[in-house]
Amino acid sequence: MLLIIRLWNYIRGYVIIRIEGLTLERFINLATINNIYLWDIERLDYTTLEAKVSLKGFKQLKPIILKVGSRYGVISREGFPFLFTKLRKRKMLALGFILMIGVIFFLTSFVWTIDIYSPEEFDEKQLIEYLNREGVKIGVRKSTIDNEELKIEILKEFDDISYINLKLKGTKLIIDLKEREYYTHDHKWDKSKPTNIVASKKGVIEKVIAKNGKAVVEKGDIVKSGQTLISGVIKNEEDENILLVHSEGEVLARTYYYKTIKEPIVKEVEKETGEKYFSREIKIGEKSIHIKKDDIPFKHYREFIGDEDKSFYSIIPFDIIKHEYREVKKETVKQNIDSLKESLSVIITKEAMKDVKEDSKVLSKDITFERKDNFLIASIKVELIENIAQKKYINENIEIQNDDSEENKEE
Repeated sequence: MLLIIRLWNYIRGYVIIRIEGLTLERFINLATINNIYLWDIERLDYTTLEAKVSLKGFKQLKPIILKVGSRYGVISREGFPFLFTKLRKRKMLALGFILMIGVIFFLTSFVWTIDIYSPEEFDEKQLIEYLNREGVKIGVRKSTIDNEELKIEILKEFDDISYINLKLKGTKLIIDLKEREYYTHDHKWDKSKPTNIVASKKGVIEKVIAKNGKAVVEKGDIVKSGQTLISGVIKNEEDENILLVHSEGEVLARTYYYKTIKEPIVKEVEKETGEKYFSREIKIGEKSIHIKKDDIPFKHYREFIGDEDKSFYSIIPFDIIKHEYREVKKETVKQNIDSLKESLSVIITKEAMKDVKEDSKVLSKDITFERKDNFLIASIKVELIENIAQKKYINENIEIQNDDSEENKEE
């Protein structure tokens, strides 16, 4: 809302003024009481401030400035009224300005960016290829896209998509979708095909629950990744026929997670000085124009990039991106070893637990530290019990041959 007010003032024209005096608070209060809108007020020092005010408000301010005993000066005049005054004197510049506006609005009738928001498991490449075949791609006119019809066609084409939302925002086509639950869970397995259950990692067997298939390991066995735990190849002892089944079950095993991180004891850190520099750019698709881009006045800085007020930009066909540069000063500091150990303990535990399944039972966590050169090295060992069962389709010829060869060895 604030940005809309500022844009309206730019259209009507405004003045940047500097006020000097000992009663600046009284000046601001009187301006507010008289419904004179000041914005971007910046206090330069105890007796000086700068602010922006509309042309109408500027005329109303003069008696208030005199009343509080302050002085004022006009720094610059901004907005369309002053811009057109300059353009009247420079006809070619005016023509170029009009052409530029025309080109911008022509270009905004096309789609220049397609943003897809989907789960990590979804293959966005297939969706992009499909959209290209249907003529929905970079450079297509927005008027040719029927959102509702395109939704229906995408849902027909991709069985794994359960929800989709399409939205045109400026020159962007935003596609937000969700996958069906069965696509990421156990239901994706074809129950009609035989499977073995194998170990997803190395571990010591604690318990085997074979709901379907034949358990081939027992408590205390040490298994490696890929080893068969529950076999889907079952041999009938009476007629020696081989039956292939879709194995089901859980295998709990004692497993271990290891992780190591290191942090310098003496390191260089950056601290913000409070000085800032701003620039903006207009972005249309992949093309961008910098509105203000002088040399950054800092040797060391951090850059922050973000859109302006998005509630307003949703109604204009391009993005205005704000660049903020914050000056930083580099300092060398030596960290306290005890404090560093505490922080590394928290960090390494958090990192290690990211790989642990939610249904796992943690038995123990052991963290050790080692000081080497300028680094403090933290290592963690997590012992837990987890389900290491993982399904694997059976290659019928190989599995049966292996089963027969092992039986011949026994004979």
